[in-house]
Amino acid sequence: MKREVGTDMKISTFKYFFVDAFKSIKRNRTISIASMITVSATLLIFGIFMLLAMNINGLVDTVESKVEIKVYLTKNVTITQQRDIENKLRSSNGVKDVIYESKSQALENFKETLKENKKILNGYDSANNPLPSSFIVKLEKPEFADPVTNQVKNMAGVDDIANDRELIKKISTISSTVKWSGGVLFIILIGVSLFLIGNTIKLTVFSRRREIGIMKFVGATDWFIRWPFIIEGMVIGIIGALISDIFLYYIYRFAYGKITQALITAQLIPLNYVYGTMLWQFILAGVLIGALGSYISMRKFLEV
Repeated sequence: MKREVGTDMKISTFKYFFVDAFKSIKRNRTISIASMITVSATLLIFGIFMLLAMNINGLVDTVESKVEIKVYLTKNVTITQQRDIENKLRSSNGVKDVIYESKSQALENFKETLKENKKILNGYDSANNPLPSSFIVKLEKPEFADPVTNQVKNMAGVDDIANDRELIKKISTISSTVKWSGGVLFIILIGVSLFLIGNTIKLTVFSRRREIGIMKFVGATDWFIRWPFIIEGMVIGIIGALISDIFLYYIYRFAYGKITQALITAQLIPLNYVYGTMLWQFILAGVLIGALGSYISMRKFLEV
């Protein structure tokens, strides 16, 4: 019997907390809406930067997995020189594979790359092929590009060497910039969100300061008084998180469609990541932002 009474009291207490929280949101709807919009904007901007960083990192990983150098041979390269260059490349540290590409293969591959524009090469054949023969060198990691290049660049029969290392460096720099910019902006907007949620709670507390004083006088604990306000902040955070995820989904869906149309081979973060994984991340962040803003704003008012 005592257990049933205790359970009923707990249910009644939680019901009081939630009812009081929603009444407060309704009472201060203007600033509550402003707080929701701020939380939503904070998470939306963070989500955009997060998706950008993740997709750029995916691009870096794709480029790195396909990184190679191309050793172009001179027109008059001898069989002996060609063999020496190949042996040197195969014995170099970090080399996965070495593939010889003849002049005719280079022309055919170039035509395949141009696809529907390959007609511009119609006048070229084996007799007037401008492309040189080369060795395509597959590497284990981008870091091996420079050492391998240095080992063969001065060998007889080598005309020029091309590699993707500079491209990888540029993509990595862009990725780092996106991460840092997103992080700084996220911190600034979290501060704004905490400020607005804190002010929402302060207005509510100020309007009920006499009631809070009476509650403390009759023995109510600080946490009994604090919980409705913390729940209010959490509700504001959750609604803001839901709004931001909806907007982010439609923005990303639009961008996803445009990019995949232009670049068929592009491997982007799937759309279900936004309304799946990111939704729970946003809700958790919204709950933490709302609860923290409420907790901070309540401390001064409970010092009675």
